[in-house]
Amino acid sequence: MKAVRVHSYGKRPTVDEVPEPAVTGPLDVLVQVGAAGLCRTDLHIVEGQWAEKSGVRLPYVIGHENAGWVREVGSAVTNVAAGDAVILHPLVTCGLCRPCRRGDDVHCENSRFPGIDCDGGMADLLLTNARAVVKLAGGLEPAAVAALADAGLTAYHAVRKALPLLHPGTTCVVIGAGGLGHIGIQCLLAMTATKVIVVDPSERARNLAGELGAHEVTDRTDELAGSADVVLDFVGEQGAEAAGLAMTRRAGSYYVIGYGGAVNIPTIDLISTERNIVGNLVGSYTDLDELMTLAAQGKVTLHTRKYQLSAVNEAIDDLETGRLAGRAILVP
Repeated sequence: MKAVRVHSYGKRPTVDEVPEPAVTGPLDVLVQVGAAGLCRTDLHIVEGQWAEKSGVRLPYVIGHENAGWVREVGSAVTNVAAGDAVILHPLVTCGLCRPCRRGDDVHCENSRFPGIDCDGGMADLLLTNARAVVKLAGGLEPAAVAALADAGLTAYHAVRKALPLLHPGTTCVVIGAGGLGHIGIQCLLAMTATKVIVVDPSERARNLAGELGAHEVTDRTDELAGSADVVLDFVGEQGAEAAGLAMTRRAGSYYVIGYGGAVNIPTIDLISTERNIVGNLVGSYTDLDELMTLAAQGKVTLHTRKYQLSAVNEAIDDLETGRLAGRAILVP
């Protein structure tokens, strides 16, 4: 089969012919990939930022935002069957460890993360397990939702965590209306009555935020100093960190979703204002299931551009240079 593989950090991936994965375990699910999202994390992987943390051996297949159709299942799989359209939770989890049993499967002690620490879904086929597959509602196509498997899930997870703080009368500032941010905006509007203010230097991104229903859009962070009960930072680098902290009011919360930079704040400033800094990593299986409900209801949609799998480096170029609005979707 064809697959996009990283051979050396700092060099572009290549499309190679590799052996097909096979069902061997009773809970295995083999998926024919219908679409794989290209994420900024993939750029960080290619750069080598994840090398030490993931411990993956090169070469390997990238791609952690995946949806498609079930081709084959193991003997103990009962929740899906061949032919079912599915979206894949990015983690392959055990279901037996303590985090899994309390529903916090994103912190499974025995998980695999296809596309991060083992072969992923920028390929014709992907092997996962029964715990990772969410059956799609009628009318939802894999290419329309694939990027929700990580970008959407991460945005939803952050909003879900912030819900107790976002009662009517509050203000939430969203930094970045790009691939993750435009999903987060929709989740906020679907799930809360908070006032949503979007900050982005790109006029195109601000226009998109306005079209999605954001209450205010701006490119000025200084005007929002100390105004937000919650800041959702979908950028997390290049100065967004300092701006995000500055926009939180006393006892406000700064949610870090995008990454690449550093959060620097004197501890006395934290205790004297009781501000909170909250990290966010992907989301749980139930988060993804709930997000698929919003997608089926038409309350969360993706702005995407499709590329053939062989055009992966064209998609990377468009993402790196800012030519891409929304999410890049690779179609095998």
